[in-house]
Amino acid sequence: MTLTARDIMNSDPPTVTVHATVHEVAVLLAQKNICAVPVLDEGVLVGIITEGDLIDRVKQVHLPTLINILDAVISVGGSHQFEEDLRKVAACKASEIMTPTLISVGPDADLRKIATVLAEQHVSVVPVVGEERLLGLIDKSDVIRGMLLSNEA
Repeated sequence: MTLTARDIMNSDPPTVTVHATVHEVAVLLAQKNICAVPVLDEGVLVGIITEGDLIDRVKQVHLPTLINILDAVISVGGSHQFEEDLRKVAACKASEIMTPTLISVGPDADLRKIATVLAEQHVSVVPVVGEERLLGLIDKSDVIRGMLLSNEA
């Protein structure tokens, strides 16, 4: 039995719009315990935000510069600036941090094709798309589950 994307995908993944804030995206990822969320604009898939995208954005925040002098740590720049930078990041829109969707598979892609895309593109999730519409989302655990199902058949 050859499994396809349609067979193993999550056909109702959480999504956000391009207008969602980074804070809303972070809350969704944490609450749903997921590593990525598709970004839609009027129902059309336009991008994806991963945990990595959030971490990349936060690491750009000005961290207070610490100087170690004679075993005393003196903070230069203060935590106020850091907190303000975090507030600015949290208020950014999903469209500002998303990765535009370039990688996807169709609903009839077989398990081998899906595994190849995940491995060769170094991504943890791949959207399943038909006519620019998001049909579902496949992550690595879905592929492993599909492999197990294929072996049982």
